[in-house]
Amino acid sequence: MKLKYLFSIAALILFISSCGNDAEPLDKDQSINGVVASHDAHSFSNTDEIRTKHLDLEIDVDFEKKTIYGVARHHMQRLKDTDTAIFDINGPEIQKVTLGKKGHEKETDFIIGTMQEFLGQPLSVKIDKNTEYINIYYKTTENAGALDWMDPELTEGKEHPYLYTQGQAILTRTWIPVQGTPANRITYSADVTVPSELLALMSASNPKVKNPEGKYHFEMKQPIPVYLIALAVGDLEYKSLGKNCGIYTEPSMVDKAAWEFEDLPKMIHAAENLYGPYQWEQYDVIVLPYSFPFGGMENPRLTFANPTLIAGDRSAVSVIAHELAHSWSGNLVTNASWNDFWLNEGFTVYFENRIMEELYGKEVADMLALIEFQELQTEMSELDEEDTHLKLELSKRNPDDGMTSIAYVKGAFLLKTLERDFGRQRFDAFLKKYFSDHAFQTLTTEQFKNYLNENLISQTDVNFNIDEWLYKSGLPKNCYAVSSPRFEKIQSLAHEFAGGKDIFKKPAKKKGKKQLPALTRDQYVPQEWQAFIRALPKKMDPKRLALIDEKLHFNNWGNAEVATEWYVLGINSNYTDIRPDIERFISKVGRRKFLLPIYTALNKNKESKAWGLEVYKKVRMNYHPVSTMTMDELLGYKP
Repeated sequence: MKLKYLFSIAALILFISSCGNDAEPLDKDQSINGVVASHDAHSFSNTDEIRTKHLDLEIDVDFEKKTIYGVARHHMQRLKDTDTAIFDINGPEIQKVTLGKKGHEKETDFIIGTMQEFLGQPLSVKIDKNTEYINIYYKTTENAGALDWMDPELTEGKEHPYLYTQGQAILTRTWIPVQGTPANRITYSADVTVPSELLALMSASNPKVKNPEGKYHFEMKQPIPVYLIALAVGDLEYKSLGKNCGIYTEPSMVDKAAWEFEDLPKMIHAAENLYGPYQWEQYDVIVLPYSFPFGGMENPRLTFANPTLIAGDRSAVSVIAHELAHSWSGNLVTNASWNDFWLNEGFTVYFENRIMEELYGKEVADMLALIEFQELQTEMSELDEEDTHLKLELSKRNPDDGMTSIAYVKGAFLLKTLERDFGRQRFDAFLKKYFSDHAFQTLTTEQFKNYLNENLISQTDVNFNIDEWLYKSGLPKNCYAVSSPRFEKIQSLAHEFAGGKDIFKKPAKKKGKKQLPALTRDQYVPQEWQAFIRALPKKMDPKRLALIDEKLHFNNWGNAEVATEWYVLGINSNYTDIRPDIERFISKVGRRKFLLPIYTALNKNKESKAWGLEVYKKVRMNYHPVSTMTMDELLGYKP
C-alpha cells in the first residue's frame, strides 16, 4: 500500500464535514470505522446511499508475477446525500483512487479500515455531490482467495499456465474492489489482457477463438450480483453443442466433455418448458482443472465445472442440470443476503430434479433425490439446531458456514412438499410466475414467504405451516417422502453381502427360466452402487472389501461420487490396500465435496491421520484456497 493515500479517521471526518451542509451523516452501523452495514452482515458497503450500477474493468493478467493489475471503474447511482462511497476489499493493494470519467480524472482521498476476519476491510472513498464515476487502481496480492494460479504441470496439457476465479460467497472482493453484497445487482464490461497463447473467458459474452494479441473485451448486459463475476484464462478450445450452447476445455478433453454433456440442449429445452425462457442468451460450460473446489459454479453464461463430472458414462450430468437451473434460481432471482442462501440453492436442487425427471424419467430423478436426502439426514445429525433452519443467522460468521445440505436439500424438499400439497400443475404455475415477477431482482426469505402466502397458500384451503419450514430446526413432519424400489433392492443385496452371502456367485438356473448372469458392476447405475455402499456396515472385514474390489472395481471407476463412498468405507474399515488409490485420487481431485469426507475419515484414528497428513502436505498446493482453508482447519495444519 502506498502510504500517501492513507490518512486518519479524524482527517476523514474533517473532509466529509467540509463537503457541504446538504450531506446527511452516516448511520452508526454504516460508518467509515469498519462496522459492518446493517443491511448485509457480510458487506461494509453503503449501497443504501450510493451504489455501483455498472462496473468497467481494465485488467492485465501477469502469470510470471501471479498478479492481476487492474482498474475498477464504478459508475455510481446516488440514492442519498453522502460524502463517502464504501467498497469491500480483502487483499488487493490499492494504488490510487480517482473521480471522473476516464481521461478526465482527479485523484481523491481514501481510507482503508481495520481488517476483519474473512470479511476483509472497508475502502472508504471521499466523493463530492457531483461524483458519478469512481476509479480504483489496484493490484492483487497472494491473499487473493478467489484466484487459483496454476503452473503448467497442474493442467491437462502440461504446457501452459492456467488461472480461474471463484467468487462465491464473498471472495470477489479479494481480486476486485466491489460493493460486495448480493443485494446490489450490476452490469459490467471488461477489457482483459493475457499472454497471446491463452484464451480469456468471463461470465459475460465470450470469444470462441484466441486473439493473437491476447486482448479481449467482455460485456454482461444483464444485472448480476458481484459474486458472479468470474474469469478463466488458459489454453482452451471451444466446441458447440447446439445453437446457443457449447463447452470450453483444454484441447485434450474437448471430445470427452462434448460426449459427456451431449444432452445440454435438451436440458435447456426442458428447463424453458418448465419455468419460462432462458434470459442470458448463451449457455456454455467450461471444464476447469481438477483443483476447482466445487462440482460446478453457476457463473452466468459460463458455468464453471469440475472435470470429475466427466465420468465416462454421463452419470454425473445432474450437476450440469443444477448449474443450468441456477440461470433461473440464483442468477435471475437472487438471495438478498447469505442468510437467505436457501432461496438460491433449495430452488435449484428442486429445479435440477425436475429437469432430470423430464430427460431421464421419474425413477432416475427419485434415486438422485434419495441420495441427497440421505446426505441431508447425515449432515443434520452433525449440525447445531439453529443451523438446520432454512433462514440462517450468519452475523459474525463466514457465509460459507451456510453452504450445507440444509440450504440445498431441505430447501428442495420444502418445494417438493408444496408441490405435493398444492398439486404439480398449480405449483408449476406459481414458480413460473415467481421467476417472471422477480426477474433480475434480489429477495429475502420474508419477501418470499409473503409472496408464497399471497400467490399460493391463501388461494386454496390447504393448511400449510411455512414458518415451521423456514424458522424451525430439523424437518417438519409433513416433509415429502421419496422412495425408490431400485434402492430397496440394492440395499437388500448389501445386507446379504454383509451377512456373509456370496452375492457374486452365479445364480442357480431355475427350470424353465433364463440363466441369470453373475453380479457385475454394469448391472446397476452409479447411484445404486452408492446406495449399496451406504447400506453396508460402517466398518467391515478388509478381506470382504478386497472381494468387492476384485469383483466390482470401485477403486478405478470414473464416477467420483462412488469412489469417495468406497474410500471412506475402506478408511473406516482399515482396508489399507486401497491407500495408493486414495492417494492418487486426493492428489488429483480438489473438489471439496470429495476431499472433506475422505480427510475426515482419515482424521479419526492416529495412524491413518498421520498418513493422511503426510499426503496432504505433498498435495496441498494442488487445491484451491477454498478447499485448503477447510482442510487446514480439519487437520489442524498450519502452512
